[in-house]
Amino acid sequence: MTSIVRVGIAGTGHAVPPRVVTNDDLARIVDTSDEWITQRTGIRERRYVDEGTNCSHLCEEAARKALDDAGLEPKDIDLIVTGSLTQDHLMPSISTLVQTRLGCENAGAFDVLAACTGFLTALHTAEAFVRAGRAKNVLAIGGETLSRYLDMSDRASCILFGDGAGAAVIRPLEDAKGGEILSQNLGADGSGYEFIHIPEGGAARPHNHPDYDSSNQFIRVRGREVYRFAVTKMTELIREAAESVSGEEVKLVVPHQVNLRIIEAARERLDWPMEKFFVNIQKYGNTSAASVPIALDEAAREGRIERGDLVVLVAFGAGLTWGSTLIRW
Repeated sequence: MTSIVRVGIAGTGHAVPPRVVTNDDLARIVDTSDEWITQRTGIRERRYVDEGTNCSHLCEEAARKALDDAGLEPKDIDLIVTGSLTQDHLMPSISTLVQTRLGCENAGAFDVLAACTGFLTALHTAEAFVRAGRAKNVLAIGGETLSRYLDMSDRASCILFGDGAGAAVIRPLEDAKGGEILSQNLGADGSGYEFIHIPEGGAARPHNHPDYDSSNQFIRVRGREVYRFAVTKMTELIREAAESVSGEEVKLVVPHQVNLRIIEAARERLDWPMEKFFVNIQKYGNTSAASVPIALDEAAREGRIERGDLVVLVAFGAGLTWGSTLIRW
């Protein structure tokens, strides 16, 4: 009978493209301004990939850094799980491209699609494989090249998103220096799928459909509905993740970097100090599935997390989907 093991994070890494796109850059394209964007979102700049760089390239770089942080070789990896909505191709998966480029010759590979909750879904899956003894070393990745899906005439959406990737190596706890995964939660409500979606280009409306509308192959966001959902769900998720401990024991919340006003509104409902929340949205914007792993890696490398600290990861996105993870670092 397979024994159940305790599971932890052994290493993290992230990658962002070098091209910086500021609010002033966008103001030259669409009717907006640095002040308008900053006040409403907290975003000052974001990163875009150049031609020839795809999501798999960012995921590969982030995964290499996570492997190095964990002290592992590619051949040690048993499984790769990537969360993304901007795969290089409809098939094959990003995970298979990362697997071959890294040289993870012993690894299985597949993707999960949960939009901004993509990394936490990959993390949840990785943890389940290791906990059940089905794998020893798993790469969980979240990556996006959202700049390829932006309608640059739609200021409600084009100002929000950026590109990047983050990764974590998941191992049995005795081999994991980054801390124990104590609990995880995933949820969904498909009735709100139109709040954030890409209307055209899927199998329901493929490119060869007689009524295909190329102007709708971009991300569409219903801002008011998303704001209400995000504030409520972020607050609920943090409370649920921390219900086994007191709020004072939680050292850091690493939230999906969706909008600074949403993070601040959730903080107010919780009545927690802003110092408990790691924020880097000003540098990268909303990178969807890459958001949480990028922030987690930066928080760890900047010394915001110390041994023994309780850390809450929280994300929500299109689907609608949501998830949380509680970690003892």
